[in-house]
Amino acid sequence: QVRLVESGGGTVQAGGSLRLSCTASGIIFSINHMNWYRQAPGNQRELVATITSGSSTNYADSVKGRFTISRDNAKNTVYLQMNSLKPEDTAVYYCNSYNSLKGSSWGQGTQVTVSS
Repeated sequence: QVRLVESGGGTVQAGGSLRLSCTASGIIFSINHMNWYRQAPGNQRELVATITSGSSTNYADSVKGRFTISRDNAKNTVYLQMNSLKPEDTAVYYCNSYNSLKGSSWGQGTQVTVSS
């Protein structure tokens, strides 16, 4: 059974930083593409950042230059370093894993609140 557990959310002032972590079990982590999504109240869930099994990365335009996604295959963990946070970054952040065999799996989400 796939399990993704996020941590690291919280409340921070605008301009501050947070680092989210997502630890996976039940999958062969190294072959999975890993993604961070977020969903703000009243909005659709949106893709924030992706890191492939080969460690290529891609970012939403709204977070480029401020967020960094990384992975540690030895720890089955993906990270999202978020700097220069803005109030519009406030959302529930979800970890997602994908591979062609098991499909897509989701974590339970972690709240990030950025105060102005």
